[in-house]
Amino acid sequence: MGQLTQLQAADGFESPAYVAQPAGKPKAGVVVVPEIFGVNSHIRSVADGYAAEGYFVVAPSTFHRVKPGVELGYSPDDMNAGFALKTAVEALPAPGVLQDLLAAIEHAAQAGTVGIVGYCWGGLLTWRAACTLNGLAAAAPYYGGGMTTPDEVARVPAVPVLAHFGDQDHWISLESVEAFQKAHPDVEVHIYHANHGFNCDQRASYDAEACKLARERTLAFFAKHLT
Repeated sequence: MGQLTQLQAADGFESPAYVAQPAGKPKAGVVVVPEIFGVNSHIRSVADGYAAEGYFVVAPSTFHRVKPGVELGYSPDDMNAGFALKTAVEALPAPGVLQDLLAAIEHAAQAGTVGIVGYCWGGLLTWRAACTLNGLAAAAPYYGGGMTTPDEVARVPAVPVLAHFGDQDHWISLESVEAFQKAHPDVEVHIYHANHGFNCDQRASYDAEACKLARERTLAFFAKHLT
């Protein structure tokens, strides 16, 4: 079980983060960026899972600048609430929530090199972090919503990236993923026979096989780059 800590961004803004520590000395640090549902029980379990693999894990509250204490489920009402909060965060003046991700990266750096993994909107933020923020050694976005749009494809990552997508994702077309692959041949892209949200065992779209394989690949990717 992890615990909450306070992070301070460069502009002085403070926000909470869920921190999970390994049993022994950490291999490295990992930042876990949540979906549009906040740092809920699923994201905490993801963080705990990476801590069990030996990483010092920080899961920042990406909604805190617009609404504190967000912890949503996966009902249609939760989905609508999450989309509204995401829209509000995306409308913040730059650099917006990226400041809070940088604070999480800096906190995780006490364990050494830092990787970042994110899901859904967190996958998009993970991609942006890989392209714009200092302090990272690797990034693993999962089905980043909006990540394959032209504006995002135009970004250039500064660290190795491993990207996971589902071929049944109604939010991210397979054609746009293929265009992303073509534009970024150095990014390791994996496409699973699965839907959006396949990593989350609390969602109807959960796919155990895809989840297991993507996690194995991500752990191997981090083992390679977080040294």
